[in-house]
Amino acid sequence: MSESRKAFLNGVRAELPLLISVFPFGMIYGALALDAGLSTLASQLMSSIVFAGSAQFVTAQLVHDSAPGFVIILTIAVVNLRHMLYSASLAPYLKNLSLKWKALLSYLLTDEAYAPSILNYEKEGITPVGHWFLLGAGFSLWFIWQISTALGIFLGAAIPKEWPLDFALPLTFIAMVVPILKNRPMVAAAVSAGVVALLTFGLPYKLGIIFAALTGIIVGTVLENAKSPRRAL
Repeated sequence: MSESRKAFLNGVRAELPLLISVFPFGMIYGALALDAGLSTLASQLMSSIVFAGSAQFVTAQLVHDSAPGFVIILTIAVVNLRHMLYSASLAPYLKNLSLKWKALLSYLLTDEAYAPSILNYEKEGITPVGHWFLLGAGFSLWFIWQISTALGIFLGAAIPKEWPLDFALPLTFIAMVVPILKNRPMVAAAVSAGVVALLTFGLPYKLGIIFAALTGIIVGTVLENAKSPRRAL
């Protein structure tokens, strides 16, 4: 077995525990998108093109609430700001790749793909086949997300409402976040964002998500800069 294929399969294996909880998450999105008024094609294409679970959920909810277009765009932009942080974190390990590889991996980069990939990079460092691990993690998630979305679209009405499938979402993020909370800025960012999300849960148009995301980013950034040694003048 080639080293690249081995790294790819390692990425898939590392992603498997997260895929178990992502599957019902995708089914919920498919059913929710139809209920919000999106067509079957639009609902599936959003999973294929946008490929961002939290953004898709927020979009479906805002469309259902007839939110103004600028509110939808602003909310999605803020929710996805975290991907800039993921990209910046992975950039040192991917800097020698071609533009095609970077474009592909940036498309496949999600919360679930980032978590095992950054842990692998921190353990293995820069290797000639390290990007194949990220490809395996990202592609396996993309594949499962398409299938689960399709099932949610076509079987959503048949899913008993009493099934607590929506609980898969917080479980997924807990499983991703806890292993990478290794220092005070990370913990503070997670806790502050969680507290603000709870306090602002009742705001219209899901604006609490924006405030929570911004709070976590600001707290984490401030504390990270504060602990870094100051440059000599």
